Amino acid sequence: MLTHQAHRAPGAGGHRWYWCAGWLASAAWAASFPLVSSLGPHRTWGTVAAVGYLAAAVTVLLPSRRDPRTGSIALALAGAVVLPLLLLVHSGAAQSEVGVIERSGSLLVHQVSPYLDDPHTVGEVTPYLPAMALLGVPRALLGADGLPARLAGEPRVWCAAVLLGGLWLAHRLLRAAGPDTGPEAGADDGRRWGAVPSGQALAALVASPVVALPLAVSGVDLPLTGLLCLALALAAVGRPTATGLVLAAACAMKWTAWPAVAVAVALLAGTAGRRAAARCLGAALLGTAVLVLPAAVLAPGPMVDQVLAFPLGRGGLRTEAASPLPGKLLADLGTAGWCAAVALLLLGGLAVAVSLVRRPPRDLVAAADRLALGLGAAFLLAPAGRFGYLALPAVLAFWARVMAAPRPAGPAPGPAPIPMPPLREDAAGPTTTRSSQEGGVR
Repeated sequence: MLTHQAHRAPGAGGHRWYWCAGWLASAAWAASFPLVSSLGPHRTWGTVAAVGYLAAAVTVLLPSRRDPRTGSIALALAGAVVLPLLLLVHSGAAQSEVGVIERSGSLLVHQVSPYLDDPHTVGEVTPYLPAMALLGVPRALLGADGLPARLAGEPRVWCAAVLLGGLWLAHRLLRAAGPDTGPEAGADDGRRWGAVPSGQALAALVASPVVALPLAVSGVDLPLTGLLCLALALAAVGRPTATGLVLAAACAMKWTAWPAVAVAVALLAGTAGRRAAARCLGAALLGTAVLVLPAAVLAPGPMVDQVLAFPLGRGGLRTEAASPLPGKLLADLGTAGWCAAVALLLLGGLAVAVSLVRRPPRDLVAAADRLALGLGAAFLLAPAGRFGYLALPAVLAFWARVMAAPRPAGPAPGPAPIPMPPLREDAAGPTTTRSSQEGGVR
């Protein structure tokens, strides 16, 4: 009877409904895309993902002796990630960023520099640093004849691989270094519904619309996310050289990763010492230089125009990143508005830098929050930006809290043992005290 009551402890049903509500909200959000989006890949994703999220919402409420969250997450992953990605790859539908990575990968193979000398349309601009082109090299080498070759060379698949690889390695590092939600928390026990295992929470994060949508239709920001999570995890466990090398890979993909170097260095300086921070900084600078300098030497003008001027709205072609964020609204007012947006952007970066010096982060959550705050401010105040860019700081903040979650409490300790009375030695040998002779301890 006691075992049965523990299995149906208060709160289990309530947590089922929380998960169900989350999947239903995701389904409603996905279902809006076929109605409001003008982009074909987004409409396809929304149609398929809405069904997957609905199935996940139903599954989590079904009675089961096992943890129903596992089945619901699997259905959400299948419906919101795997099936839409396969359909879009098979039909060749994607956001324009995928074509940019494919072209830059081909240029990297044939001319070392991934930049066209004189782009005439927005589609010919490569607004990424050279390491991003590496994700397009498989397409250049394998071509697109047949579904297996299309999948093996698909940039979205490689973007997803970098994201998932970074999250998995960070999870392994942090679990080995400190407490985490262990596998025992996955049992279908009402006492444990509130403590989600970190692996399960990460899978739910990947299945959520915040990650699933860009993974299926574009994927370009996901490798950066995985690398930054891994870099922060390495810094949190005190591995400065590895942190710097991972940061170099991220910084050589997009310049939006550069603030992460300052955050990781501050975290290492506060937890492992200045020497470790210097090693991290040196590895990051040297690694970024090795990856970026060849293209910078071969095509300095196109690289500056396409990587820096174009995203800031000062290139010869207008960027398509046109969400009505504060920086974009200011830039639309003219030159004075653009200057004001850039000034606010620089002031925001300076404020975050000062906070790193005066109050450096001391743990993973503080470092991720500081980086998320800086990136969020940058995306909001940039003269050109999209709402989708804000997914990166949101994922960083959520991921850090998942990885820092304490291990669920174990069973209550049993009663303390009753101390035995002290022994007394006399001439006749060891005997017990009078209290024990008279009937035990009082």
